[in-house]
Amino acid sequence: MDYDLIFVLGCVVTAFSVPAIVSAFSDGRTPRYPALIILIGIIMIGYVVNERPSSYTIQTIPEVFVKVIGRYIG
Repeated sequence: MDYDLIFVLGCVVTAFSVPAIVSAFSDGRTPRYPALIILIGIIMIGYVVNERPSSYTIQTIPEVFVKVIGRYIG
């Protein structure tokens, strides 16, 4: 299982749902689906950090993103 890919997807999913939450609050709606998507992203990140606790720090996040993008795009 590719933990780096799960970590990167969790980060991307969480980051992309933030504008949806802001939009829902500005329109006066309840952000049900964006909150669910953020929860899924946090669960993905939490799973990977739980499986490999010392592998992911703030300093290694850019390296993980570059490694995953390089592996699957290039």
